[in-house]
Amino acid sequence: MNTFHTLRWTANAIELLDQRWLPDRCEYLRCDNAEAVAQAIRDLVVRGAPAIGCAAAYGVALAALRLQTAAAPQFADGMHRACTLLAKSRPTAVNLGWALQRMREHVDRTAALGGPERAASLLALAHRISAEDVDINRRLGACGAELLPQTACVMTHCNAGALATAGHGTALGVIRSAIEAGKSVEVIANETRPFLQGARLTAWELRQDGIAVTLIADSAAGYLMGRRRIDAVIVGADRVAANGDVANKIGTYMMAVLAQRHGIPFYVACPLSTLDMALADGTGIPIEERGAAEVAGYRDVRWAPEEVRIANPVFDITPAELVSALITEKGVIHKPDQAALESLLAG
Repeated sequence: MNTFHTLRWTANAIELLDQRWLPDRCEYLRCDNAEAVAQAIRDLVVRGAPAIGCAAAYGVALAALRLQTAAAPQFADGMHRACTLLAKSRPTAVNLGWALQRMREHVDRTAALGGPERAASLLALAHRISAEDVDINRRLGACGAELLPQTACVMTHCNAGALATAGHGTALGVIRSAIEAGKSVEVIANETRPFLQGARLTAWELRQDGIAVTLIADSAAGYLMGRRRIDAVIVGADRVAANGDVANKIGTYMMAVLAQRHGIPFYVACPLSTLDMALADGTGIPIEERGAAEVAGYRDVRWAPEEVRIANPVFDITPAELVSALITEKGVIHKPDQAALESLLAG
């Protein structure tokens, strides 16, 4: 599975599969400096919390390569500016800050090295972060696959697949792992307004890998749940607070409420790097607001009147009590709360 690469390193640049153009065409955007990577993250060329973290790590490595002949003070100043710029590119996904912190700490640890050796070491760490993400997703997927019956219909919201990670995926990783284990799984993909990550990305990704998928309007989810068509809902996460509250793509909260109403398990697949134990609950998670154009139309088509006021929050908070379980690379946490999360992290 995975017949495409979300990120790939080539000739001192990171190439990002440009998700703005999917499914119309498959193009890669070449970034050879930290500024270009930050812009690509802001513009949703690359998206999904784990993929954003991996891209940011490569952005730091690219800055180091450009600074490898600079004197130590200039190197340190340039690295600080690159990390600050990348940190501001998206506010909600905690993996961004997690990856940048690993890179910052490595900058400090390698202070005694020469510029070229330091840059090479930072690039090696970026490669390692990317490889670790794939391994984490596979372990997470194996844990989650055990929750699904032998024949299952799974609903998902937004895109939490290989396109949102360095490979395999989180929510879709569970589905891939279940299929690899011999289970029969079909997917109901919500379109995920307004940016249509489900319609454009999840449906494309699953079709690429030959996984059965049916696309529906977000507003049809309750109808299908009511007809007992859905065995589980599995979504990803951009940040999980200490009490188990989950920030994910707008509309996730609505799906969780519907799932509870219909007695359907609602699972959140997320690596441990998504946990933010510094935040007591979801009220402290910053919610990104994006431009009105994403709601008013799509690409060159506008369907809203010019004068109308538009709000575009792109994430929402699902309270922990609506989450049946968190699926992580270290195991499954049923009915997550702070004690359960602390226990998992300590284990």
